[in-house]
Amino acid sequence: MKRRLKPWVIIVFMIICLSGVVYSSYNIFIWKDNSNKNNEIKQQIDEVIVVNKSVDNEYDSYEINFNMLKEQNRDTVAYLKVNNTNIDYIVLKGNDNSYYLKHNFNKEYNVMGWIFADYRNKFDGSDKNIVIFGHNIKDGTMFGSLKNVLTKEWFNDESNHIITLVTEESENLYQVFSTYTIEPEDYYITTNFNSDLDYQKFLTTIKSRSIYNYNIDVNTSDSILTLSTCTANGTKRVAVHAKKIN
Repeated sequence: MKRRLKPWVIIVFMIICLSGVVYSSYNIFIWKDNSNKNNEIKQQIDEVIVVNKSVDNEYDSYEINFNMLKEQNRDTVAYLKVNNTNIDYIVLKGNDNSYYLKHNFNKEYNVMGWIFADYRNKFDGSDKNIVIFGHNIKDGTMFGSLKNVLTKEWFNDESNHIITLVTEESENLYQVFSTYTIEPEDYYITTNFNSDLDYQKFLTTIKSRSIYNYNIDVNTSDSILTLSTCTANGTKRVAVHAKKIN
């Protein structure tokens, strides 16, 4: 003879199920709302970015109204462009590496955060390794398309290997020399080095990790750019390293 569930057990089970649906629906609403807000902000920012399409030269150039952007957010430090991705963002720098994980350009709480540089970077020409972070957002915004660099198609197009980073002082081109995924660690985002020997060891290590051979030499006279985000399941990190070439 089958035992019947007591009415209160059924009621509790239904409440738990309903709570799960409500919670999931709420999270979806927050995600869409935050996404829409960040997209609106980006559209407004794009209005103060002038792209000069290349005619004779190989790469486009950019005019950024940093004064206007800094009036909105004094943490503005750069503009980042990565070819054949959706990465086309103003870069911020906070007092730590956590604030802009959950705040957008307007300093509003936002689960998608914003693109930001390591708080230890100075952007005064002395940085050996400028590190920039962003969330891996499923809709491809922020650093959601950084995973493109891991594909053979992206690697095979050499025009993708040049990353543009514009600061108040200069427009800089960086050439990619290493792309890979790795377990979470602090080593590849090291910004300061005690000696040239330590720096060369660092460069040799991160270059050897690359899943593709870019045939680019890098040494202690070079300054580099590092881009970092999570993989889709959040268990690993996608890392891109490029050396300054101009």
